[in-house]
Amino acid sequence: MAAAVPVQEGPLVIGVDSSTQSTKALVLDVATGAVVARGQAPHTVSGGAAGDGKESDPEQWWAALREALGQCGPYALRAAAISVSGQQHGLVTLDSSGLPVRPALLWNDVRSAPQRDRLIGELGGPQAWAERTGSVPAPAFTVTKWAWLRENEPEAIRATAAVRLPHDYLTERLTGQGTTDRGDASGTGWWASVSETYDEEILEHVGLSPELLPRLLPQGAAAGTVRNLPDLPLAPGALVAAGTGDNMAAALGLGLRPGRPVLSLGTSGTVYAVSARRPTDPTGIVAGFADARDAWLPLACTLNCTLAVDRIAGLLGRDREAVEQGGAAVLLPFLDGERTPDLPLASGLLYGLRHDTTSGQVLQAAYDGAVFALLTALGRVLDEDAAPDAPILLIGGGAKGTAWRETVRRLSGRPVQVPRAGELVALGAAAQAAGLLLGEDPAAVALRWATTEGPLYEPIQRDDAALSRISQVMSGAEALLGRR
Repeated sequence: MAAAVPVQEGPLVIGVDSSTQSTKALVLDVATGAVVARGQAPHTVSGGAAGDGKESDPEQWWAALREALGQCGPYALRAAAISVSGQQHGLVTLDSSGLPVRPALLWNDVRSAPQRDRLIGELGGPQAWAERTGSVPAPAFTVTKWAWLRENEPEAIRATAAVRLPHDYLTERLTGQGTTDRGDASGTGWWASVSETYDEEILEHVGLSPELLPRLLPQGAAAGTVRNLPDLPLAPGALVAAGTGDNMAAALGLGLRPGRPVLSLGTSGTVYAVSARRPTDPTGIVAGFADARDAWLPLACTLNCTLAVDRIAGLLGRDREAVEQGGAAVLLPFLDGERTPDLPLASGLLYGLRHDTTSGQVLQAAYDGAVFALLTALGRVLDEDAAPDAPILLIGGGAKGTAWRETVRRLSGRPVQVPRAGELVALGAAAQAAGLLLGEDPAAVALRWATTEGPLYEPIQRDDAALSRISQVMSGAEALLGRR
Protein backbone atom coordinates (compact mmCIF):
# COMPACT_ATOMS: atom_id res chain seq x y z
CA MET A 1 0.00 0.00 0.00
CA ALA A 2 1.28 3.48 -0.81
CA ALA A 3 1.87 5.55 2.33
CA ALA A 4 1.09 9.22 2.83
CA VAL A 5 3.79 11.30 1.18
CA PRO A 6 4.95 14.92 1.03
CA VAL A 7 3.62 17.18 -1.70
CA GLN A 8 5.29 16.17 -4.95
CA GLU A 9 7.78 18.76 -6.22
CA GLY A 10 9.21 17.12 -9.31
CA PRO A 11 8.75 14.24 -11.73
CA LEU A 12 8.75 10.68 -10.39
CA VAL A 13 11.24 7.91 -11.16
CA ILE A 14 11.42 4.25 -10.18
CA GLY A 15 14.43 2.33 -8.92
CA VAL A 16 14.30 -1.48 -8.87
CA ASP A 17 16.45 -3.89 -6.88
CA SER A 18 16.03 -7.45 -8.14
CA SER A 19 18.08 -9.45 -5.62
CA THR A 20 18.49 -13.15 -4.97
CA GLN A 21 15.41 -13.44 -2.75
CA SER A 22 13.07 -10.60 -3.75
CA THR A 23 12.39 -7.62 -5.97
CA LYS A 24 11.94 -4.15 -4.46
CA ALA A 25 10.63 -1.06 -6.24
CA LEU A 26 10.91 2.51 -4.96
CA VAL A 27 9.13 5.50 -6.50
CA LEU A 28 11.03 8.71 -5.80
CA ASP A 29 10.40 12.41 -6.27
CA VAL A 30 13.34 13.57 -8.40
CA ALA A 31 13.38 17.04 -6.87
CA THR A 32 13.74 15.91 -3.24
CA GLY A 33 14.72 12.24 -3.28
CA ALA A 34 11.67 11.47 -1.12
CA VAL A 35 10.29 7.95 -1.44
CA VAL A 36 6.61 8.34 -2.31
CA ALA A 37 5.75 4.64 -2.71
CA ARG A 38 7.37 1.26 -2.42
CA GLY A 39 6.64 -2.37 -3.16
CA GLN A 40 8.30 -5.74 -2.66
CA ALA A 41 7.63 -9.28 -3.85
CA PRO A 42 9.56 -12.50 -3.18
CA HIS A 43 11.03 -15.10 -5.49
CA THR A 44 12.52 -18.48 -4.68
CA VAL A 45 15.89 -20.16 -5.13
CA SER A 46 16.14 -23.88 -5.78
CA GLY A 47 19.06 -26.18 -5.14
CA GLY A 48 19.59 -27.22 -8.72
CA ALA A 49 20.75 -30.68 -9.66
CA ALA A 50 23.34 -30.82 -6.87
CA GLY A 51 23.55 -29.47 -3.35
CA ASP A 52 25.87 -26.64 -4.38
CA GLY A 53 23.58 -25.45 -7.17
CA LYS A 54 21.55 -22.25 -6.89
CA GLU A 55 18.93 -21.53 -9.55
CA SER A 56 15.88 -19.31 -10.12
CA ASP A 57 13.27 -19.11 -12.85
CA PRO A 58 13.63 -15.66 -14.49
CA GLU A 59 9.87 -15.60 -15.06
CA GLN A 60 9.58 -15.28 -11.26
CA TRP A 61 11.63 -12.07 -11.39
CA TRP A 62 9.29 -10.59 -13.98
CA ALA A 63 6.20 -11.57 -11.98
CA ALA A 64 7.78 -10.12 -8.82
CA LEU A 65 8.62 -6.86 -10.62
CA ARG A 66 5.02 -6.48 -11.80
CA GLU A 67 3.73 -7.22 -8.31
CA ALA A 68 6.15 -4.78 -6.61
CA LEU A 69 5.20 -2.05 -9.09
CA GLY A 70 1.52 -2.78 -8.53
CA GLN A 71 1.98 -2.20 -4.81
CA CYS A 72 3.16 1.34 -5.62
CA GLY A 73 -0.36 2.25 -6.71
CA PRO A 74 -0.89 5.20 -9.09
CA TYR A 75 2.61 6.54 -8.45
CA ALA A 76 4.19 3.87 -10.66
CA LEU A 77 1.94 4.86 -13.56
CA ARG A 78 3.04 8.49 -13.15
CA ALA A 79 6.77 7.70 -13.25
CA ALA A 80 8.67 9.24 -16.16
CA ALA A 81 11.67 6.88 -16.00
CA ILE A 82 12.72 3.56 -14.50
CA SER A 83 16.00 1.70 -13.94
CA VAL A 84 16.53 -1.94 -12.96
CA SER A 85 19.49 -3.10 -10.90
CA GLY A 86 20.02 -6.81 -10.33
CA GLN A 87 22.12 -9.47 -8.71
CA GLN A 88 25.40 -9.79 -10.55
CA HIS A 89 26.84 -12.70 -12.53
CA GLY A 90 23.69 -14.80 -13.07
CA LEU A 91 23.45 -16.72 -16.36
CA VAL A 92 20.10 -16.32 -18.13
CA THR A 93 19.65 -18.38 -21.31
CA LEU A 94 16.74 -17.54 -23.63
CA ASP A 95 15.34 -19.38 -26.64
CA SER A 96 14.36 -17.86 -29.98
CA SER A 97 11.01 -16.78 -28.50
CA GLY A 98 12.67 -14.97 -25.60
CA LEU A 99 11.61 -17.61 -23.06
CA PRO A 100 14.06 -19.09 -20.52
CA VAL A 101 15.68 -22.30 -21.74
CA ARG A 102 16.25 -23.37 -18.13
CA PRO A 103 16.38 -21.74 -14.69
CA ALA A 104 19.09 -19.08 -14.33
CA LEU A 105 22.35 -20.10 -12.67
CA LEU A 106 22.84 -17.59 -9.84
CA TRP A 107 25.99 -15.89 -8.56
CA ASN A 108 26.22 -18.26 -5.55
CA ASP A 109 26.03 -21.42 -7.67
CA VAL A 110 29.56 -22.81 -7.30
CA ARG A 111 29.28 -25.92 -9.49
CA SER A 112 31.51 -24.24 -12.07
CA ALA A 113 34.63 -24.26 -9.85
CA PRO A 114 36.36 -26.97 -11.98
CA GLN A 115 35.59 -25.08 -15.18
CA ARG A 116 36.89 -21.87 -13.58
CA ASP A 117 40.20 -23.57 -12.76
CA ARG A 118 40.55 -24.87 -16.29
CA LEU A 119 39.70 -21.54 -17.91
CA ILE A 120 42.28 -19.68 -15.86
CA GLY A 121 44.97 -22.15 -16.91
CA GLU A 122 43.93 -22.35 -20.55
CA LEU A 123 43.99 -18.59 -21.13
CA GLY A 124 47.30 -17.56 -19.62
CA GLY A 125 46.87 -17.79 -15.84
CA PRO A 126 45.73 -15.28 -13.21
CA GLN A 127 47.96 -12.40 -14.31
CA ALA A 128 46.72 -12.60 -17.88
CA TRP A 129 43.07 -12.68 -16.79
CA ALA A 130 43.56 -9.71 -14.46
CA GLU A 131 45.22 -7.66 -17.18
CA ARG A 132 42.60 -8.64 -19.71
CA THR A 133 39.29 -8.50 -17.84
CA GLY A 134 40.26 -6.70 -14.61
CA SER A 135 39.53 -9.81 -12.52
CA VAL A 136 40.62 -13.38 -12.00
CA PRO A 137 37.25 -15.11 -12.42
CA ALA A 138 35.66 -16.81 -9.44
CA PRO A 139 33.02 -19.53 -9.81
CA ALA A 140 30.46 -16.73 -9.40
CA PHE A 141 31.44 -15.23 -12.77
CA THR A 142 29.14 -15.82 -15.72
CA VAL A 143 31.80 -17.17 -18.07
CA THR A 144 32.46 -20.10 -15.75
CA LYS A 145 28.74 -20.90 -15.59
CA TRP A 146 28.47 -20.91 -19.38
CA ALA A 147 31.43 -23.31 -19.49
CA TRP A 148 29.70 -25.55 -16.91
CA LEU A 149 26.43 -25.52 -18.88
CA ARG A 150 28.22 -26.31 -22.12
CA GLU A 151 29.89 -29.31 -20.50
CA ASN A 152 26.89 -30.63 -18.58
CA GLU A 153 23.78 -29.59 -20.55
CA PRO A 154 24.66 -29.37 -24.27
CA GLU A 155 20.97 -29.53 -25.20
CA ALA A 156 20.40 -26.25 -23.31
CA ILE A 157 23.31 -24.66 -25.18
CA ARG A 158 21.82 -25.71 -28.52
CA ALA A 159 18.47 -24.16 -27.60
CA THR A 160 19.98 -20.85 -26.48
CA ALA A 161 19.42 -17.87 -28.79
CA ALA A 162 20.32 -15.12 -26.30
CA VAL A 163 22.42 -14.83 -23.13
CA ARG A 164 21.57 -12.21 -20.52
CA LEU A 165 22.40 -11.14 -16.97
CA PRO A 166 19.48 -10.84 -14.52
CA HIS A 167 19.12 -7.07 -14.86
CA ASP A 168 19.46 -7.34 -18.66
CA TYR A 169 16.58 -9.81 -18.73
CA LEU A 170 14.20 -7.50 -16.86
CA THR A 171 15.24 -4.43 -18.83
CA GLU A 172 14.62 -6.32 -22.06
CA ARG A 173 11.17 -7.38 -20.87
CA LEU A 174 10.38 -3.68 -20.38
CA THR A 175 11.81 -2.39 -23.67
CA GLY A 176 12.01 -5.32 -26.09
CA GLN A 177 15.70 -4.46 -26.66
CA GLY A 178 18.69 -6.57 -25.57
CA THR A 179 21.07 -4.17 -23.80
CA THR A 180 23.49 -4.07 -20.88
CA ASP A 181 25.87 -1.64 -19.14
CA ARG A 182 29.60 -1.68 -18.47
CA GLY A 183 29.17 -2.18 -14.71
CA ASP A 184 27.26 -5.44 -14.81
CA ALA A 185 29.12 -6.62 -17.93
CA SER A 186 32.42 -6.31 -16.03
CA GLY A 187 31.39 -9.24 -13.84
CA THR A 188 30.86 -11.69 -16.68
CA GLY A 189 34.48 -12.64 -17.38
CA TRP A 190 34.01 -11.99 -21.11
CA TRP A 191 34.14 -8.18 -20.96
CA ALA A 192 37.62 -6.77 -21.56
CA SER A 193 38.27 -3.94 -19.13
CA VAL A 194 41.20 -2.66 -21.17
CA SER A 195 39.06 -2.03 -24.29
CA GLU A 196 35.59 -1.96 -22.66
CA THR A 197 34.27 -4.37 -25.29
CA TYR A 198 33.44 -8.05 -25.37
CA ASP A 199 36.59 -10.18 -25.54
CA GLU A 200 36.12 -12.23 -28.69
CA GLU A 201 38.98 -14.63 -27.93
CA ILE A 202 37.45 -15.59 -24.57
CA LEU A 203 34.02 -15.94 -26.19
CA GLU A 204 35.42 -18.17 -28.93
CA HIS A 205 37.27 -20.27 -26.35
CA VAL A 206 34.06 -21.00 -24.44
CA GLY A 207 31.93 -21.40 -27.57
CA LEU A 208 29.73 -18.34 -27.08
CA SER A 209 28.85 -16.24 -30.13
CA PRO A 210 28.90 -12.49 -29.51
CA GLU A 211 25.63 -12.36 -31.48
CA LEU A 212 23.94 -13.92 -28.43
CA LEU A 213 25.00 -11.10 -26.11
CA PRO A 214 23.21 -7.81 -25.38
CA ARG A 215 24.35 -4.52 -26.87
CA LEU A 216 26.71 -2.55 -24.61
CA LEU A 217 25.28 0.89 -23.92
CA PRO A 218 27.49 3.95 -23.43
CA GLN A 219 27.30 5.67 -20.04
CA GLY A 220 24.15 7.77 -19.71
CA ALA A 221 22.34 6.17 -22.65
CA ALA A 222 18.77 4.90 -22.51
CA ALA A 223 17.95 1.23 -23.00
CA GLY A 224 14.66 2.26 -24.61
CA THR A 225 11.12 3.03 -23.48
CA VAL A 226 8.46 1.01 -21.70
CA ARG A 227 6.36 -1.11 -24.05
CA ASN A 228 2.59 -1.28 -23.83
CA LEU A 229 2.28 -4.61 -22.02
CA PRO A 230 -0.74 -6.12 -20.26
CA ASP A 231 -0.62 -6.22 -16.45
CA LEU A 232 2.38 -3.88 -16.33
CA PRO A 233 1.60 -0.86 -14.12
CA LEU A 234 3.90 1.54 -15.98
CA ALA A 235 3.15 4.27 -18.49
CA PRO A 236 4.03 3.18 -22.04
CA GLY A 237 6.77 5.41 -23.38
CA ALA A 238 8.44 6.02 -20.01
CA LEU A 239 12.22 6.10 -20.28
CA VAL A 240 14.16 2.99 -19.31
CA ALA A 241 17.77 3.52 -18.17
CA ALA A 242 20.53 1.01 -18.84
CA GLY A 243 20.35 -0.46 -15.33
CA THR A 244 23.35 -2.11 -13.71
CA GLY A 245 24.54 -4.67 -11.17
CA ASP A 246 23.60 -4.42 -7.51
CA ASN A 247 27.02 -3.34 -6.21
CA MET A 248 27.31 -0.68 -8.89
CA ALA A 249 23.82 0.58 -8.06
CA ALA A 250 24.67 0.81 -4.35
CA ALA A 251 27.73 2.91 -5.24
CA LEU A 252 25.47 5.19 -7.29
CA GLY A 253 23.00 5.35 -4.42
CA LEU A 254 25.76 6.70 -2.19
CA GLY A 255 26.93 9.16 -4.84
CA LEU A 256 30.31 7.54 -4.34
CA ARG A 257 33.41 9.46 -5.47
CA PRO A 258 36.96 8.08 -5.78
CA GLY A 259 38.72 7.21 -2.53
CA ARG A 260 35.65 6.93 -0.25
CA PRO A 261 35.64 3.43 1.31
CA VAL A 262 32.45 1.42 1.77
CA LEU A 263 32.13 -1.55 4.09
CA SER A 264 28.90 -3.53 3.73
CA LEU A 265 27.93 -5.92 6.52
CA GLY A 266 25.52 -8.63 5.44
CA THR A 267 25.48 -12.43 5.34
CA SER A 268 28.70 -11.90 3.43
CA GLY A 269 30.88 -8.83 3.84
CA THR A 270 31.84 -6.52 1.00
CA VAL A 271 34.33 -3.69 0.71
CA TYR A 272 34.65 -1.39 -2.28
CA ALA A 273 35.53 2.10 -3.44
CA VAL A 274 35.26 4.01 -6.68
CA SER A 275 38.65 4.45 -8.35
CA ALA A 276 39.90 6.39 -11.35
CA ARG A 277 42.46 3.61 -11.94
CA ARG A 278 41.64 0.35 -13.72
CA PRO A 279 42.19 -2.49 -11.21
CA THR A 280 44.22 -5.59 -12.15
CA ASP A 281 44.78 -7.78 -9.09
CA PRO A 282 46.35 -11.14 -10.08
CA THR A 283 45.72 -12.60 -6.60
CA GLY A 284 41.98 -12.65 -7.35
CA ILE A 285 41.13 -11.01 -4.01
CA VAL A 286 40.03 -7.76 -5.65
CA ALA A 287 37.49 -7.98 -8.47
CA GLY A 288 38.24 -5.22 -10.96
CA PHE A 289 34.67 -4.21 -11.73
CA ALA A 290 33.64 -1.14 -13.67
CA ASP A 291 31.19 1.21 -12.01
CA ALA A 292 27.94 2.34 -13.65
CA ARG A 293 29.49 5.64 -14.78
CA ASP A 294 32.97 6.06 -16.27
CA ALA A 295 35.24 4.91 -13.43
CA TRP A 296 36.01 1.62 -11.68
CA LEU A 297 34.71 -0.25 -8.65
CA PRO A 298 37.41 -2.52 -7.16
CA LEU A 299 35.62 -4.84 -4.76
CA ALA A 300 36.50 -7.63 -2.36
CA CYS A 301 34.11 -9.99 -0.62
CA THR A 302 34.29 -12.17 2.49
CA LEU A 303 31.93 -15.12 2.93
CA ASN A 304 31.63 -14.99 6.71
CA CYS A 305 30.10 -11.89 8.22
CA THR A 306 26.87 -11.28 10.17
CA LEU A 307 25.46 -14.79 9.84
CA ALA A 308 28.69 -16.41 11.04
CA VAL A 309 29.01 -14.10 14.06
CA ASP A 310 25.33 -14.64 14.92
CA ARG A 311 26.01 -18.39 14.82
CA ILE A 312 28.85 -17.97 17.31
CA ALA A 313 26.56 -15.88 19.54
CA GLY A 314 23.98 -18.67 19.40
CA LEU A 315 26.51 -21.33 20.33
CA LEU A 316 27.55 -19.20 23.30
CA GLY A 317 23.94 -18.55 24.31
CA ARG A 318 24.45 -14.79 24.13
CA ASP A 319 22.68 -11.91 22.44
CA ARG A 320 24.68 -10.68 19.44
CA GLU A 321 25.37 -7.36 21.22
CA ALA A 322 26.56 -9.00 24.48
CA VAL A 323 30.29 -8.56 23.82
CA GLU A 324 32.96 -7.97 26.47
CA GLN A 325 36.35 -6.36 26.00
CA GLY A 326 39.64 -7.83 27.19
CA GLY A 327 41.24 -11.25 26.97
CA ALA A 328 43.55 -12.63 24.32
CA ALA A 329 41.31 -15.11 22.50
CA VAL A 330 41.33 -15.13 18.71
CA LEU A 331 38.36 -16.50 16.79
CA LEU A 332 38.48 -16.83 13.01
CA PRO A 333 34.79 -17.33 12.07
CA PHE A 334 35.43 -19.01 8.73
CA LEU A 335 32.41 -21.29 9.11
CA ASP A 336 31.73 -21.54 5.35
CA GLY A 337 35.33 -21.61 4.20
CA GLU A 338 36.57 -18.18 3.18
CA ARG A 339 37.05 -16.22 -0.01
CA THR A 340 39.12 -13.36 1.46
CA PRO A 341 41.60 -14.57 2.57
CA ASP A 342 41.51 -17.37 -0.01
CA LEU A 343 40.83 -20.34 2.27
CA PRO A 344 37.97 -22.27 0.64
CA LEU A 345 38.50 -25.36 2.81
CA ALA A 346 38.85 -23.56 6.15
CA SER A 347 36.57 -23.94 9.13
CA GLY A 348 36.20 -21.78 12.23
CA LEU A 349 39.20 -21.64 14.56
CA LEU A 350 39.35 -20.58 18.23
CA TYR A 351 42.74 -20.02 19.89
CA GLY A 352 43.99 -18.53 23.14
CA LEU A 353 41.43 -19.61 25.75
CA ARG A 354 42.37 -19.11 29.41
CA HIS A 355 40.63 -19.86 32.72
CA ASP A 356 39.52 -16.25 32.94
CA THR A 357 38.27 -15.97 29.32
CA THR A 358 34.59 -15.03 29.28
CA SER A 359 31.97 -15.95 26.70
CA GLY A 360 31.51 -12.25 25.95
CA GLN A 361 35.21 -11.96 25.11
CA VAL A 362 34.92 -14.97 22.79
CA LEU A 363 31.99 -13.30 21.02
CA GLN A 364 33.99 -10.09 20.67
CA ALA A 365 36.81 -12.17 19.19
CA ALA A 366 34.39 -13.43 16.53
CA TYR A 367 33.57 -9.84 15.57
CA ASP A 368 37.29 -9.04 15.52
CA GLY A 369 38.07 -11.98 13.23
CA ALA A 370 35.36 -11.04 10.74
CA VAL A 371 36.28 -7.34 10.68
CA PHE A 372 40.01 -8.14 10.41
CA ALA A 373 39.32 -10.02 7.16
CA LEU A 374 37.25 -7.13 5.81
CA LEU A 375 39.80 -4.46 6.70
CA THR A 376 42.59 -6.54 5.18
CA ALA A 377 40.56 -6.71 1.98
CA LEU A 378 39.85 -2.97 2.16
CA GLY A 379 43.58 -2.30 2.22
CA ARG A 380 43.82 -4.00 -1.18
CA VAL A 381 40.79 -2.20 -2.60
CA LEU A 382 41.92 1.35 -1.83
CA ASP A 383 44.55 2.83 -4.12
CA GLU A 384 47.16 5.50 -3.47
CA ASP A 385 44.68 8.28 -4.21
CA ALA A 386 42.50 7.33 -1.24
CA ALA A 387 42.77 9.55 1.85
CA PRO A 388 43.81 7.45 4.88
CA ASP A 389 41.46 9.39 7.16
CA ALA A 390 38.35 9.33 4.96
CA PRO A 391 35.36 8.04 6.94
CA ILE A 392 34.29 4.48 6.22
CA LEU A 393 30.68 4.34 5.02
CA LEU A 394 29.15 1.46 6.96
CA ILE A 395 26.11 -0.06 5.28
CA GLY A 396 24.12 -3.30 5.30
CA GLY A 397 22.16 -4.96 8.07
CA GLY A 398 25.15 -5.18 10.42
CA ALA A 399 25.65 -1.39 10.28
CA LYS A 400 22.71 -1.06 12.67
CA GLY A 401 24.54 -3.04 15.35
CA THR A 402 26.64 -1.26 17.97
CA ALA A 403 29.07 -4.17 18.30
CA TRP A 404 29.79 -4.19 14.55
CA ARG A 405 30.23 -0.42 14.38
CA GLU A 406 32.51 -0.22 17.40
CA THR A 407 34.63 -3.14 16.19
CA VAL A 408 35.16 -1.42 12.83
CA ARG A 409 36.13 1.81 14.61
CA ARG A 410 38.54 0.07 16.98
CA LEU A 411 40.31 -2.07 14.37
CA SER A 412 40.43 0.56 11.61
CA GLY A 413 41.28 3.67 13.62
CA ARG A 414 39.16 5.61 11.11
CA PRO A 415 35.97 7.63 11.44
CA VAL A 416 32.81 5.70 10.60
CA GLN A 417 29.64 7.10 9.07
CA VAL A 418 26.35 5.16 9.03
CA PRO A 419 23.96 6.48 6.36
CA ARG A 420 20.33 6.63 7.44
CA ALA A 421 19.16 5.77 3.94
CA GLY A 422 18.32 2.13 3.39
CA GLU A 423 17.64 0.21 0.19
CA LEU A 424 20.70 1.76 -1.43
CA VAL A 425 20.60 -0.53 -4.47
CA ALA A 426 17.09 0.62 -5.42
CA LEU A 427 18.05 4.22 -4.58
CA GLY A 428 21.02 3.97 -6.92
CA ALA A 429 18.83 2.64 -9.70
CA ALA A 430 16.43 5.53 -9.09
CA ALA A 431 19.35 7.98 -9.29
CA GLN A 432 20.33 6.45 -12.64
CA ALA A 433 16.76 6.87 -13.91
CA ALA A 434 16.73 10.47 -12.66
CA GLY A 435 20.08 11.18 -14.28
CA LEU A 436 18.76 9.91 -17.61
CA LEU A 437 15.59 11.98 -17.28
CA LEU A 438 17.44 15.18 -16.33
CA GLY A 439 20.58 14.69 -18.43
CA GLU A 440 22.72 14.73 -15.26
CA ASP A 441 25.37 12.60 -13.59
CA PRO A 442 23.41 10.08 -11.45
CA ALA A 443 26.01 10.27 -8.67
CA ALA A 444 25.43 14.04 -8.50
CA VAL A 445 21.69 13.37 -8.23
CA ALA A 446 22.28 11.00 -5.30
CA LEU A 447 24.51 13.55 -3.58
CA ARG A 448 21.74 16.11 -3.92
CA TRP A 449 19.40 13.61 -2.28
CA ALA A 450 21.87 13.43 0.68
CA THR A 451 21.79 9.63 0.80
CA THR A 452 24.95 9.41 2.93
CA GLU A 453 23.60 11.60 5.72
CA GLY A 454 23.74 9.87 9.08
CA PRO A 455 25.67 9.86 12.33
CA LEU A 456 29.44 10.28 12.05
CA TYR A 457 31.53 8.53 14.71
CA GLU A 458 34.95 10.02 15.32
CA PRO A 459 38.07 7.84 15.08
CA ILE A 460 39.50 6.11 18.12
CA GLN A 461 42.98 4.71 18.63
CA ARG A 462 43.53 1.63 16.53
CA ASP A 463 43.87 -1.62 18.47
CA ASP A 464 47.20 -2.71 16.98
CA ALA A 465 47.64 -5.42 19.63
CA ALA A 466 44.45 -7.18 18.50
CA LEU A 467 45.39 -6.85 14.84
CA SER A 468 48.84 -8.30 15.51
CA ARG A 469 47.39 -11.15 17.55
CA ILE A 470 44.95 -12.14 14.80
CA SER A 471 47.63 -11.88 12.13
CA GLN A 472 49.98 -14.14 14.10
CA VAL A 473 47.28 -16.77 14.60
CA MET A 474 46.43 -16.64 10.89
CA SER A 475 50.05 -17.27 10.00
CA GLY A 476 50.56 -19.98 12.62
CA ALA A 477 47.42 -21.87 11.67
CA GLU A 478 48.10 -21.88 7.94
CA ALA A 479 48.20 -25.67 7.71
CA LEU A 480 44.95 -26.07 9.68
CA LEU A 481 43.09 -23.42 7.70
CA GLY A 482 44.09 -25.02 4.41
CA ARG A 483 42.09 -28.18 5.00
CA ARG A 484 38.69 -29.26 6.28
